[in-house]
Amino acid sequence: MESDLKLQIHCLDEVDSTQKWLIENFKKDNLKAPFLVYTTNQTKGIGSRENEWIGYEGNLFLSFIVKKTEMPSDLKIESASIYFSMLFKEILQKENSSLWIKWPNDFYVDEKKCGGTITSYIKEHFICGIGLNLVHSPEGFGILSVQSDIKNIIYDFVKKINNPPSWKQVFRKYSVEFYKNKSFFVHDKNNNKVSMSYAKLAEDGSIMINGERIYSLR
Repeated sequence: MESDLKLQIHCLDEVDSTQKWLIENFKKDNLKAPFLVYTTNQTKGIGSRENEWIGYEGNLFLSFIVKKTEMPSDLKIESASIYFSMLFKEILQKENSSLWIKWPNDFYVDEKKCGGTITSYIKEHFICGIGLNLVHSPEGFGILSVQSDIKNIIYDFVKKINNPPSWKQVFRKYSVEFYKNKSFFVHDKNNNKVSMSYAKLAEDGSIMINGERIYSLR
């Protein structure tokens, strides 16, 4: 799918949360989609399940907003976190071939989490935030060492957003590495931890565990 999407890039020296900053300015009409903001100094990031993403100076934190109509027609809302995570991973994997996506939105290097994606849907727009440990990490978490300049990583990612592949193309690549999830757990709709040992991946990116369908709605 070809797109005329022109995504504006904005860098902040410091911010509490790139996603909060982006949403607030979007609601106030201070910016228009498509737009990406990033920083290497985020003080109060947003994580999954209302958790805080611990940020250390020097790591990468970004958020972007795009209209749903500018994305591939086969991309469903519930598939967005996997989709955007995979697009970013393809850029980062040039730096570290052991990088993979734990369902549905976590960046892993081998067995350690080094980042994550969180996606929301507001007024026909996807708003996606990504945090990645590049130089520092909390205890028990991993670091993705990269050689490229952060600006080059951002620009390469924007190129992908400007000319986004179909969900079908991205899903095909993700399904090949889904087996890596088998030794992990996931939270069901009641926030209970369940094993992914026998999880089956559906074509919309959801998974089936013990007869229950779980979506990546974050």
